[in-house]
Amino acid sequence: MAKPTAEAFPVAIAAVTYKRPELLALLLQSIVEMELKPEYVIIVDNASGDNTPEVVEGFRELLGTNTRGEERLIYSLQEENTGGSGGFSVGTQLAYDTGAEWIWLMDDDVAVEPDALLKLYPWTRRFDVVQGRRYNFDGAPFYWQYDFNTALGAPNPIAKEHFKDGYMPMNTLCFEGGMFRRSIPEQIGIPDPRFFIYWDDAVYGYLASKVTNCAVVDEFIMRRTRTLKHLDLKVRRLNGTSDMVRYYIMRNRGYMAKYFALHGDFKPFWFAAGTALTFAKEIIRIATVDKTWKTGMSALWRGMKDARVIKRDTTWKPMQPLVGSKSDRH
Repeated sequence: MAKPTAEAFPVAIAAVTYKRPELLALLLQSIVEMELKPEYVIIVDNASGDNTPEVVEGFRELLGTNTRGEERLIYSLQEENTGGSGGFSVGTQLAYDTGAEWIWLMDDDVAVEPDALLKLYPWTRRFDVVQGRRYNFDGAPFYWQYDFNTALGAPNPIAKEHFKDGYMPMNTLCFEGGMFRRSIPEQIGIPDPRFFIYWDDAVYGYLASKVTNCAVVDEFIMRRTRTLKHLDLKVRRLNGTSDMVRYYIMRNRGYMAKYFALHGDFKPFWFAAGTALTFAKEIIRIATVDKTWKTGMSALWRGMKDARVIKRDTTWKPMQPLVGSKSDRH
């Protein structure tokens, strides 16, 4: 297959950042060094309140212009921190509005490989949602839980990687490098900002799998640049987290249940079992990695309580499909 051009493979990167200008600079530099560049690079700044604007502007000239003669860099400073979920929601909308055919989401603590888009292009001829592989912060392959058990509302932690013909079917997504065609938000809407953080990408991938085939491909396209406290379990790695994240891990299961119910996949008994398993995993994380018993347990209980409120909310509505298309711009 001939190498694609930016005109043939118009991609808009949307990256969300919050108070990590040094890591963001690594990401932006890696984009500068890409062999095939995206048409747009959108940086959604979640009100960092530091020197992030200066860091971003320092790359405007390096990123240059795209095939339309427009500046490649788009910087969107938010008035408040809406979490990764809010940032990806805004970023997806901005990327869609550029008219780019492909939307590529990522955090600020990754760096892309120079040939990333060249590796992804062949797969975009077959799938509308594509997830590439990543290297961990220590250079080892990062294991991603691509198999989501909708009955339990939890990923399968022991699903084996079996890249038959170079890919595996998936029913979830990770916004740390997930890419999808603009037709996806036209069908299922943009990511739901109400999650704030956690499960938003998993649910978005679940919704996407309801309208198209999704694939994780055996191509290493990026690397994680942030070192995390973790417990090495030999086969898998248990990373540490914060009490704020712990709260949203439990609370957002309320939103997850709402979306599952829309598609007839909410099974109360099994979902409750999945909630118990998730709770147990967080207790293990507290005990072995974070050692924050008092505050950690409080966050878990508050999250479970608020999840029940969300599940009982009769006024809740899902995100709506986007109307209209700007595909004629490319």
